[in-house]
Amino acid sequence: MIDFNSSASLSGRLQELMDQALEAERDATPAREYLGASRLGAACERQLQYEYAKAPVDHGRGFSGRLLRIFERGHRTEDMVIRWLRLAGFNLKTEDANGHQFGFSVAGGRLRGHVDGVLIGGPEGFAYPSLWENKCLGAKSWRDVEKNKLAASKPVYAAQIALYQSYLELHEHPALFTAVNADTMEIYAELIPFDAGLAQRMSDRAARVITASEAGELLPRSFTDSAHFECKFCAWSQRCWRTK
Repeated sequence: MIDFNSSASLSGRLQELMDQALEAERDATPAREYLGASRLGAACERQLQYEYAKAPVDHGRGFSGRLLRIFERGHRTEDMVIRWLRLAGFNLKTEDANGHQFGFSVAGGRLRGHVDGVLIGGPEGFAYPSLWENKCLGAKSWRDVEKNKLAASKPVYAAQIALYQSYLELHEHPALFTAVNADTMEIYAELIPFDAGLAQRMSDRAARVITASEAGELLPRSFTDSAHFECKFCAWSQRCWRTK
């Protein structure tokens, strides 16, 4: 019997109940039927192909309840930053006239992306209209972005922004990227000029992933050793390295 007088046992039991509920909610949510622009900067095209084809993940490698709680924290943090930007005088739009999140859909809906917002006016020193993207990061990851800048520290986010700027025709002015330190609530901001070359490379990558998947062809791995860091944390690592 669980000793509910023990704070550790109580915490563990409550967390277990919450995580089970979150995982059940995740399992009941229909899988998206498209390749997301937010993922195109991932290191391995085969990983993207597994994701696009909705291949079952390796046993025990799906998003845990703890990760789902982290994801929800990120969404809630985004709502807070939206409010803070508006309080600071920015005219920030997050939905179109029909109440839908701003985004794009190309290749017959097989490639899609949804942006955090568009700045259409506000304080001096910023150019409008411009894309706005926000992330909530752990302290270590946040410090790395602050030190090395977005393109070097988080190439997946940089690719995401370039695609959004391209497909939403928000390339004339730099995007505003903000990151919240989840531990200290510090805010990092960086203006991201449009990288046309990156946007084109990511569009070409999307075409390869979609075309190969629909033709039943498996794209090559990006790494030659299953012990590589990226492979060790891939949800399809066992499936991938079983493949001849």
